[in-house]
Amino acid sequence: MPPPLPPSLPRHLRRRRFSTAPASHHPPPASRLAEQHCLRLLERSSTPAAVLQSLAFLLKSGLNSNPLVLTRLFASSACAAPALLEPLVAALLGPSVPIDAFLVNTLIRAHATSPFASARLCAAAFFPLMLRSAVLPNKFTFPFLLKACAALPGSPGVGLQAHAAALKFGFTTDQYASNTLIHMYSCFGGGFLGDARNVFDRMPKSSAVTWSAMIGGYVRGGLSSDAVGLFREMQASGVRPDEVTVLGLLAAAADLGALELARWVGRFVEREGIGKSVTLCNALIDALAKCGDVDGAVAVFQGMEERTVVSWTSVIDALAMEGRGKEAVGLFEEMKTVGVPPDDVAFIGVLTACSHAGMVDEGRGYFDSMKMEYGIEPKIEHYGCMVDMFGRAGMVEQALDFVRVMPMKPNPIIWRTLVAACRAHGRLELGESITKNLLNEYPAHEANYVMLSNVYALTQRWKEKSEIRREMSKRGIKKVPGCSIVELDGEVHEFIAGDESHPQWKEIYMMVEEMARELRRIGHISATSEVLLDLDEEDKEGALWWHSEKLAIAFVLLRTPGTQVRVVKNLRVCADCHAAIKCISRVYNREIIVRDRSRFHRFKNGSCSCNDFW
Repeated sequence: MPPPLPPSLPRHLRRRRFSTAPASHHPPPASRLAEQHCLRLLERSSTPAAVLQSLAFLLKSGLNSNPLVLTRLFASSACAAPALLEPLVAALLGPSVPIDAFLVNTLIRAHATSPFASARLCAAAFFPLMLRSAVLPNKFTFPFLLKACAALPGSPGVGLQAHAAALKFGFTTDQYASNTLIHMYSCFGGGFLGDARNVFDRMPKSSAVTWSAMIGGYVRGGLSSDAVGLFREMQASGVRPDEVTVLGLLAAAADLGALELARWVGRFVEREGIGKSVTLCNALIDALAKCGDVDGAVAVFQGMEERTVVSWTSVIDALAMEGRGKEAVGLFEEMKTVGVPPDDVAFIGVLTACSHAGMVDEGRGYFDSMKMEYGIEPKIEHYGCMVDMFGRAGMVEQALDFVRVMPMKPNPIIWRTLVAACRAHGRLELGESITKNLLNEYPAHEANYVMLSNVYALTQRWKEKSEIRREMSKRGIKKVPGCSIVELDGEVHEFIAGDESHPQWKEIYMMVEEMARELRRIGHISATSEVLLDLDEEDKEGALWWHSEKLAIAFVLLRTPGTQVRVVKNLRVCADCHAAIKCISRVYNREIIVRDRSRFHRFKNGSCSCNDFW
């Protein structure tokens, strides 16, 4: 069965059958001349006004049933005037228009690439129109159709039907259709990556496009280690990577925090002569920054011949993540000086920099300048940056007042940011009140339960904490475990708190115990308040030492002599680990870089780059 047509299509397109029989006579010369002139007008139409002028000629010349002219009109409007595409299709694609594959392919492609969600949602619905009009698809149809299906949020059923149609019409052996199938399944989420891999495994793999599609799918699905492994298979097969492959590999390196891989990709691009486009350089900046080499990211930026606002924003974000707020603000000002106007994303970067560096007055100034100087209406993300900035600075009341006067409804992220500030600065009653309201409004979100459970633990209300945990269990809600990863000799190692799955876990645990003894020797006292369990103080101290980042650090200390330690953690670093790692960096004379879910911490000689403002 073909996918059902959405109601957004005009009603007559969902119920009428169109004839594709050729006209019984040749058009008169005047009509042919008008057709050719209209096609030339449409080919030159690069603005909405030009498209409308061409439309006027089309209507005046009676070409509104000419499929070739309409095809060109829809293609031109998609490029030059996307806001006109849907109204034009609704007005002109009537029962008198003969349907052919060229017209339907153009409609699918034009709608699938539209900046408007309403157009993208109905792109796939033109394929059933083709079938009901007895028009056979051709080799261009399915790449367009499958790409349109990939953009349908939460509707994999339509994509599955499109795959079935491709099988029926014999196009699954077409390389372009198969590559798009891989992309489509990877867009549907991790549960469909197996389907993407099945398509990949059945294909000939002589093209970099095929490998890039699967590598990108793994990255999109959160399986970056598999993406790196597949790239190595690609190298062994002798297929030369292209820019898209490199972009996927850089995204995987950024996700894993694999600095050596990111640096290797930079050298590989130089060695293989892969064009260093602005997009590729921006991706390299992002990867190096997320792997902790901010200076390397800055060096790539400085070596770029052409820079876009994305290039500037990437470096500003990199500096912000490492707490180098003054440098980030300086770069933001330099961007304005050279004539690159900041966009809303650039303002998120500079506000984040101010937040992480405690630059409250500067942050207020930039927030006000968005609308006053640049006419940019602040979005909820900008308001979230301001709440975070006030919260980190201990200005909890100002943060709460700011939330109350926001012109839009605060989202759960903003409320959770406020709760984190309440916890950090001892406003536990306020944090409890906010969390209870969040639970009432969003009862299915795991973070709300965890926050309230933590508040109860901090106030030693163990009974209430147990009740919350039971409610989580009843609803099938599980807390995301802390996980830390390190890259060593080209291999990624993953650690979970209390984990014994690593082949060297016994040696790692012995190293952790040695670290604990060394830190006690210099007077370090564990922050047992961070243990949100009903245990005695000795057991709490023991529990703290098996956190995932400490296991990861112990592993690297065991395996490497004097090199820098780099850890990527999926959650925020706790206060005890932060204090302990400062001491470890001094005792073992190691520079330790930890990337948590919000920023970088560079530990060296007993201090951290965040200056404890985190």
